[in-house]
Amino acid sequence: MAIAEEYIRLIFGLKIKQIRTEKDLSLFGLSKLSGLSKSYLNEIEKGKKYPKTDKIIKLAETLGVPYDQLVSLKLDKNLAPIGEILQSGILDEIPLELFGIQQSDLIDIIANAPSKVNAFISTIIEIAQHYNMSREGFYLASLRSYQEAHNNFFKDLEDKVIRCANTYQLDLTGKIGSAELEEILKEEYGYNINESGIPKQEELDNLRSVFVPSTKTLLLSDRVDEAQKTFIFAKELGYQYLEITDRPYTFTWIRYNHFEEVLHNFYASYFAGALILPRQHLGEQLKELFSSETFSEKAFHKIMNLYNASPESFYQRLTNVLPKDFGMQNVFFLRFTHKKGVEKFNLVKELHITHQQQPHANEINEHYCRRWMAIKTLQRTANEDLEYTFNIQISDYADTDQQYLVFTSATKDPFRKDYYRSIGIGFLISSALEKKIKFVGDSKIPKVKVGVTCESCSLKDCDVRMAPPKRLLIREKHKKTASLVQDLVKQYS
Repeated sequence: MAIAEEYIRLIFGLKIKQIRTEKDLSLFGLSKLSGLSKSYLNEIEKGKKYPKTDKIIKLAETLGVPYDQLVSLKLDKNLAPIGEILQSGILDEIPLELFGIQQSDLIDIIANAPSKVNAFISTIIEIAQHYNMSREGFYLASLRSYQEAHNNFFKDLEDKVIRCANTYQLDLTGKIGSAELEEILKEEYGYNINESGIPKQEELDNLRSVFVPSTKTLLLSDRVDEAQKTFIFAKELGYQYLEITDRPYTFTWIRYNHFEEVLHNFYASYFAGALILPRQHLGEQLKELFSSETFSEKAFHKIMNLYNASPESFYQRLTNVLPKDFGMQNVFFLRFTHKKGVEKFNLVKELHITHQQQPHANEINEHYCRRWMAIKTLQRTANEDLEYTFNIQISDYADTDQQYLVFTSATKDPFRKDYYRSIGIGFLISSALEKKIKFVGDSKIPKVKVGVTCESCSLKDCDVRMAPPKRLLIREKHKKTASLVQDLVKQYS
């Protein structure tokens, strides 16, 4: 394949299809608006035709995007992995014909389902960067790619939550409690609920619920609080209302047998979060919070307390609502766990919208920056044996011009002795964000210089450094070696 020409045509077509889909336009609708035939537009989207300048101008005007954006080969996050694999020429190296696959067929698949292909490719790339990934790790990496490709917002699930609330007369402007969800599960779906049905055995300590499908019996741990119980019941309602049968039966999960279980577990969890923290009501509260010139921790927690939701559910829900309804792009979500008395901090869950943000997991046993709010809050909670801790800071990343507004909550793990967890969300600070969150400029919010890991950090005289900056030292050594070699070459030339 002449990759340069094919690549340009395909990327242009993918861009047109992506923008058209985002605007909820059919090929027929775009044809009617642009005056270009439906068959011609179809060939453009499949990468078979590249239109002349006048037609590109017409498409740009019709779709409401700049001409330069359409003709540029620069891709957003949704299409970037596809662009990389096409431009690399790797498809030429794979003997597709041995499997009865034509390269044109593969390109058609990419053109017709870019977000799904992107999730797959992103996963493969991520696997190459990890070591000893388990099957569950592979599944969860796939799920994360899928979430990130959709900016973690799923309109069909949001719509189904509203329909479900109407069906069962649930108030999406008030605090939904476990009792009303329990009644629906019992009356409408024939559930039997045993609130202390999980035996007190060490191996079952981490379990919050077990569902027995043959008798529709839901066993609960007697240590779940009201917020956790509400989430479990909302999730079970999600499984039933969405008519999902292929699912894990334990929460938290023990083992996923295949990817469909992971995906369905995510759908039910998303449904539960959207039901407990209704999009419209939450959005109204956040709008008021963000309009203040100064940050109020009291106002922040007042919003959290409006809902029967754990801090983790609340922060997770923010990753759905803020990018979509407030246009806040470049967001990260992190969840850490930590055992008291141990120096290790485990990043067990992360999400990045719309690009890979500065704080991210590493698989090479380096030390995460101890100046991160997520770790400082976790350390304080563990050292002082607190039930709950909250803090906020602006993290100013060394060697970059990037600053993040970060909120973090840390709690005791009620299911494991001496274990603690922190949940945090961060927003890349920009002029656009400053217009949306007025208190970004609040001088009372501390600004702290941070790195990513100690091994890659250039900060001098850091009093919480856990390891020398070996990666930087190696880089400097290589740089000096290259300079000396260049001098030798010049001397003997």
